[in-house]
Amino acid sequence: MAKRNVVIAGGGSAGWMAAAMLSRLLGAQLSITLVESSEIATVGVGEATIPPIRTFNQVLGIDEADFLLATGATIKLAIEFNGWGSPASNYLHAFGGIGREQGFASFYHYWHRARAEGLTDNNRDDFWQYSLNAHAARAGRFAPLEQIPNTPLPGLQYAYHFDAGRYAQLLKRYCQTAGVHHIDATIDRVILDTDSGEINTLQLTSGQQLAGDFFIDCTGARSLLLGKALGVGFTDYAEWLPCNRAIALPSERLNVVPPYTRATAHGAGWSWQIPLTHRTGNGIVYSAQHLSDDEALNTLQQQLTGPAVAEPNLIRFKVGRRVKQWHKNCVALGLASGFLEPLESTSLHLVQSAVTRLVKMFPSSTGYAKQAEVFNQQAKAEFESIRDFIILHYHLNNRQEPMWRECQHMAIPQALAQRIALFKASGQVHTAADELFTEPAWQQVMLGQGVRPESYHTLADGLSQQQLRDFMTHLKTIYSRTVNQLPEHETFLAGFSN
Repeated sequence: MAKRNVVIAGGGSAGWMAAAMLSRLLGAQLSITLVESSEIATVGVGEATIPPIRTFNQVLGIDEADFLLATGATIKLAIEFNGWGSPASNYLHAFGGIGREQGFASFYHYWHRARAEGLTDNNRDDFWQYSLNAHAARAGRFAPLEQIPNTPLPGLQYAYHFDAGRYAQLLKRYCQTAGVHHIDATIDRVILDTDSGEINTLQLTSGQQLAGDFFIDCTGARSLLLGKALGVGFTDYAEWLPCNRAIALPSERLNVVPPYTRATAHGAGWSWQIPLTHRTGNGIVYSAQHLSDDEALNTLQQQLTGPAVAEPNLIRFKVGRRVKQWHKNCVALGLASGFLEPLESTSLHLVQSAVTRLVKMFPSSTGYAKQAEVFNQQAKAEFESIRDFIILHYHLNNRQEPMWRECQHMAIPQALAQRIALFKASGQVHTAADELFTEPAWQQVMLGQGVRPESYHTLADGLSQQQLRDFMTHLKTIYSRTVNQLPEHETFLAGFSN
């Protein structure tokens, strides 16, 4: 059986992630060509990730030690949100669970009851004392830990901060070893089949024509194949997510590298700090309607913890997604399929999940209409679920600046409004089985943004007051003791230095 020709238009993290996974899992059936231009710079988004990236690397067979060294990576246990609920607020969205469930009741309800009855500390950070990840993040400690010894409690859930450009290069080397054909050239135009309307050929500026059976659009926000050539429209999320520009400006390495990302709100958006072993990633995300580019750059420069090591990079973006991510014989990945701002570090995850979905549904030569339909349904649901989680941060705020007040009063998607109302009334969170963000994630953000539910589930009354006190104290002791036995994050990283 002849191999099918797959052409990937564009490199960067999205293109090389697609090439790597397809060659790994379908390499015997496909002939893969990736065309990119060294004259076109990539945006380099996705320097902070979430835990599923570990699974992606493991499927590819990439050794973690090699990955850490090659990409200048550090460990990410959480995101610290500063100033989001109010200018003085501070909380974590830590990976992993919180406490331990009892029967059908989430741990939150036991914590709520214990707090109401004065059985636990009455401070704003108390909920996070029952998170192993939060303990370790605040203490600056880390070592791989699947489970807390001699307990039924899970260990640390972690992701990475890394240099996206270096990651793309690592995957490029991986793909070239796996037999992926690489062409350095610029796409001049996309030629469609006159009968089917499918993509037939990519015409390169060199004069070469690159024919394929299936095409993957990784051309960034230009979306040359899916958006421009095939005419797939764009669904705009600007009515809920006000920021439309970012400036990235790396600086020298931090003296002490924390195992978490910082996201600090300002008057018209927020800024990030992503610690790597060789530099610090900094950036500011903002609404151009509320802050000028010069004002944004000045704000960012004042927040740098060390000298800049490159020139500032201004990025204009639209938040939203393509109406379809798969149309005819083309699937778009990364910025070509849409963009959700980097607040919860989901850019690379959306690439990863789309590639995984494509592998599972990769079309035979006899047709693919049904696969494309299901693929697009799943992609839409995933984008909208992540979109709503990001809107949550903007909507639930007590800041007084114009942009933030507009976010307080905006009409939000109905599904998100229902989630917030349910949590306010009962402390409960409903999540679908395949959603990216778990119940503890929603709980942390809602509590961190200032929502205080009116009640807790009656199942939490199943323990006596003394049993509840002992339960809470025992958990807190286990987490504190476990973290104290972990090495410093810097010590762990030193094992992978050059």
